[in-house]
Parts: sequence; structure tokens; C-alpha cells
Amino acid sequence: MEQKIKLPSMGQVSLVLGTFLVLAFAFTAKLNLPIQLALCIGWFLAMGLGVKLGHKYKDLEGAAAEGIFKGTGAILILIAVGALVGTWIAGGIVPSIIYYGLMTIHPSIFLLATMVICSMTALATGTSWGAAGTAGIAMMGIGQGLGVPAPVTAGAILSGVYFGDKLSPLSDSVILASSMSEVEIVDHIKGMLPISLTAYVLTAIAFTVYGFQFGGSADMAQVQEVMNLMDENFSISIMAFVPVIIVLLLLAKKFPSYPVIMLGAGLGMIWAILFQDRTPIEAMNALWAPLTVDSGNAFLDNILNRGGMVNMLGSVAVIIFGLGFGGLLDKVGILETIARTFENRITNEGNLTAYTVVTAFLANVFGSAMYVSLILTPKIMSGNYDRMGVDRRMLSRSSEFGGTLTSGMVPWSDNGIFMAGLLGVSTFAYVPYMWMSFISIGLVVAFAYMGKFRPADGKYIKKVEDHTVDGQLATA
Repeated sequence: MEQKIKLPSMGQVSLVLGTFLVLAFAFTAKLNLPIQLALCIGWFLAMGLGVKLGHKYKDLEGAAAEGIFKGTGAILILIAVGALVGTWIAGGIVPSIIYYGLMTIHPSIFLLATMVICSMTALATGTSWGAAGTAGIAMMGIGQGLGVPAPVTAGAILSGVYFGDKLSPLSDSVILASSMSEVEIVDHIKGMLPISLTAYVLTAIAFTVYGFQFGGSADMAQVQEVMNLMDENFSISIMAFVPVIIVLLLLAKKFPSYPVIMLGAGLGMIWAILFQDRTPIEAMNALWAPLTVDSGNAFLDNILNRGGMVNMLGSVAVIIFGLGFGGLLDKVGILETIARTFENRITNEGNLTAYTVVTAFLANVFGSAMYVSLILTPKIMSGNYDRMGVDRRMLSRSSEFGGTLTSGMVPWSDNGIFMAGLLGVSTFAYVPYMWMSFISIGLVVAFAYMGKFRPADGKYIKKVEDHTVDGQLATA
């Protein structure tokens, strides 16, 4: 006789997730062990509970594999970004952007310019990772040359790239949050616009005011030294902007991200051969491993000795383990148990929004990947929106704000590891300066309690009658 499958109790859920959280924190903050090991152990915690509840091991393994499959697009883009950064440094593209940036951007408006440039890049390309790997890494170099603390610059970069990413119709996060909430992409973006633009203006003002202190303190001698070293180690040319323009235009025209970014990496190889006198072998190797630059300037070497597919393999492992862990949490019933616990505590739209944002953040914490958060949050919370007759555009909006804007705040998440490694700043160091994220989340929750910026036409309200939703059995 086949064993009956049970739902986990809240105590069992707390034990599994609490143990994983302790492991994740201990490995990253205390023991200096890779987070990938904690995630691997997390699989067995979830599987052990699943077997105890009556699941077959093969089914649990299949659930993990299915979760991983959903994130293969992110893995490909991650590897492509690594190749792009490597060849764009070898080809003199990033050094040229830094050189001209140091020449033209005044220190007092640098943080504002950083946020605007990165947000426009992410908006046009639909990828926060691509924007951080191109415009972001260049702005880190410019900022350090101007004497701006690296964590502050990283905060401005992340404020920009996540703003653009969550409003771009080309973005995977936008597509995922809207589709999982059963909302059209255009309606999803329109629902986010009022709060996002308000937060953007407030963040821009904050970075402008904060940036004034650097206007008179920039060491122009250091700036000139960096520019001279750039000129000595690379052939600086305005032609370096051609690959950037080509990649941005193709992404803006909705060509698939992976082949376009790899095309950009290929152009970087060509630029390395034509303009930097690299051999074809050196240019090809830049796809895989970072270029070795020894300029004698520590900050410059730190910026330019990075990139290549090899530097992304750790993040790839995080995504694989994180997505698999998310699939297990769903299969074992941990998510359903959490959803049922929330149901009795949600009494108004303010609570509903706050719980959705918290759920999305916790999905980043426990699932270690933004994809996990954007897949699981609508699944956990949708029944509560339908039960209360709340338009699902509020579900998609809150899922996006809670999932996308907090993804870089978790040191062991895919975004946290990627951004920290790419920008050369630890997660805990840049998180206090992710002002766009904090302001946006504060506004979306506050406006929900106030009843402001609600969808007016009820287009995506799913009414619950006789315990059914659109003819299907309603779930919590």
C-alpha cells in the first residue's frame, strides 16, 4: 500500500529553514566556507523531510531538476556576461570608458550620473547583470579614480540597474513576475511606474546631495595618474564605444540576450586584436580567464584583472543549488504550509502587500536565487489575493519589488555573489547604499496601507466563489 503524503508542520518548516539559515550565515560570515556547501546540505535537509512525509526520493530528485531547468537561461546569461567583461577589458573597451569618464564626469555629480547611466543601460538591455558588467564596472573604475568610496559607488550602480531591470519589458524578472501572477507585461510595468518613478526621484536627490561632499575632495593628481596609466597600458580610442552601441541596440530591439552578449564578447576579441595588439590566442583566452594587468597601481589592477567565464562558475553553482532547493521546498509542501499560515493573518491590502514583499525576500534568503523568489512568491500568495478580491497587478508588483530589489542584499544569493564579485565590494558593505531598493519597498507598503496607486479597473481580479477560482479548486 502506497504511503500517504503529508504536509509538513510549521515546526518542521521552521527546523529545515532555520537550520539552512544558520548554515548559510555561519559558512559565509564565520567559517569562510563557500555558500555552495550550505546549499548542498540544504538539499538533503529538504529531501530528508520529504522522505519522512511520504515522498519518494526519485520524485524529490525530479523536483530539484525541474527547478534547475527553469533557471538555465540565467546560467547562460551569467556565463556570457563573464566572457563579455573579460574581452571588453582585453579589447580596451572598459578602459576607454573609464578614461573618458574620468575626463568628463565631475566628482560632485558622479553618483547621480552613475545611477542614471546604469538605469538607462538596464532599461534598454533588460538585464541588471549585463548593465552591471558593462556600465557598472566602468563606473566603479571612474569612482575609485575620483576618490568616491567603492561601497557608495556600488550602491548607486545597483540602485540604477535594479530600477531599469524591473521596468524593462525585455527583463527576465519582469516576464517571470508578470507571467507567474497571470498579468500582462505592459499592465505589470504600468502598475509599478508611479511608485518606481517616485522612488527614483527621491533616490536621485539623495545621491546628488550625498555626492556634493566629493566635489572638493577629489584628488585630481590621482585621477591624472590613472588616466596616464590607462593610456600606457591600453590604446584608448573613441572606437571602443562601437561594440557597446551595437550590443545595446540589439538588446533594445528584443534580440535574445544570450547570443547578443556573446556577440559583444566576440567584438571584444576583435577589438583586442585590432586595437590592443593582442594575439588571437590572448584574445580568445580572455573569454575564459581575466587579462593580467600589472600597471603598478593597486586600484587600477583590481578593476582590470577580472572577467572571463571562469570567474562566473561559483555563481553558476549557486544558481543550480538555489533553484534546486526552491524546487524541493515547493515539492515537499513547505511553501503550502507557509501560505496557510499567512492566510489567517492577512486582513487588509497593507498586510497583504507587506507579507508578499517579506515572502519574496525570504525566498531570496532560502532559495538563494532571484528566479526562485519570482517563481515561488506568486505561487504562495496568489490564493490570498483571489480570496480578498485584490487585483493581481498588486501581486505582480509586490513580488517584483520584494524579489528583484532585494536579490542583491543576500550574500549567498546568485545576485549577491555576482554583484559582489563583479564590483569588488562585499555584499554587507554595499547594502546600506542600495537606497533605491529601500525607498521603493517602503513606498509600495506605505501606499498599500493608504490605498494609493491601486489598479482601477479590476482587470485581474479573480473572484472566489464556492471555493473555486476560474473553475479550479481554490488554494490558500
